[in-house]
Amino acid sequence: MPKISHKGEMMPSSPIRKLVPYSDAAKQRGIKVYHLNIGQPDIETPQDAIKKLQHTNIKVLEYSHSAGILSFRKKLEEYYRRFNIEVTADQIIVTCGGSEAILFAFNACLDSDDEVIIPEPFYTNYNGFALTTGIKVKPIVSTIDTGFALPSIDEFEKVITPKTKAIMICNPNNPTGYLYSKEELETLAKIVKKYDLFLFSDEVYREFAYDGAKVYSVMQLKDIEQNVVLLDSVSKRYSACGARIGMFITKNKDVYNTAMKFAQARLSPPSFGQLFSEEAIDTPQSYFDAVLEEYIDRRNIVIEAINQMPGCFCPVPKGAFYAVARLPIDDSDRFCQWLLEDFNYNGETVMLAAATGFYSEKAKGKKQVRISYCLNTNDMKAAMKCLEEALKVYPYSTK
Repeated sequence: MPKISHKGEMMPSSPIRKLVPYSDAAKQRGIKVYHLNIGQPDIETPQDAIKKLQHTNIKVLEYSHSAGILSFRKKLEEYYRRFNIEVTADQIIVTCGGSEAILFAFNACLDSDDEVIIPEPFYTNYNGFALTTGIKVKPIVSTIDTGFALPSIDEFEKVITPKTKAIMICNPNNPTGYLYSKEELETLAKIVKKYDLFLFSDEVYREFAYDGAKVYSVMQLKDIEQNVVLLDSVSKRYSACGARIGMFITKNKDVYNTAMKFAQARLSPPSFGQLFSEEAIDTPQSYFDAVLEEYIDRRNIVIEAINQMPGCFCPVPKGAFYAVARLPIDDSDRFCQWLLEDFNYNGETVMLAAATGFYSEKAKGKKQVRISYCLNTNDMKAAMKCLEEALKVYPYSTK
């Protein structure tokens, strides 16, 4: 029998989705499962954008331009201007979700065995994308005790080698919810300029910043415009994960033209998703105001509940809709599976993502879990009660 590829063997399973068979089995046993493992919002998608699709009269569903529909890219210019990000349609490539934008960045800017520095914990699929493109992730540790703040310049310089070609951040951050300040980004700019590196910034959670905090984009940094690649998506912004529309944005013409070769190779992004996304840009601010208020309520339920549980700690996220919590457990993978296989509280349990999958070394996340607070407040309260009761009876507690 032919063997699968070494690359296939090395490809990591998603810590977000790998326990789905266990949650399916729990549901078959009649257990209600609260899904806090995945960033799938239950917020209603803007209905005007949905209606646009319903009333679109298409005779032939043809390819779009490889860079995306021009009217959509023109509309994106307006969108980014609201955030003091000045870009033009010919600096934007519409992609098949934010995932493809990341792949374009890695493929356009790095060769096999080149290195990208990423503060960890980081979005688990960065590892998978790195493996797919043949590059290497060089992690730099941010810690839960500092709320996952950006490490110092000295820490970055310790891991920079002749193979280092880029730094990547997610801001606001998945999985931690940390929001990098203007000062932290300016620190990154100094490193990028000193070593002439690329700076990739995944900013898909731009709309989700709390407690008066402001999101500052890498596109606003001075003197490194040619080094920056912005990665974006409509999935979380409009609660439209199924649209599969992302954006690759750069002012560097060589990088843009190179990424366009990859865009042409995959032909074009989804037409229906682009039609939806173009209309969604006109979503009124009142929609986002209501969504933000809802997420703040959900976040507060999680943070207050966890920090009252014995032996637990969770810093307060300033953005996105995730939190990483430290729990008195031996192994977060074992704990998350145990929640689904062997535990229920009044017929209910909670599904979490083990933080091991968000670190370069599993040991760093063995006592941590990622929580996505994407469910309504009543469900979040019930899920936190399940977690509290589970920790009381978990057979491998370290309390």
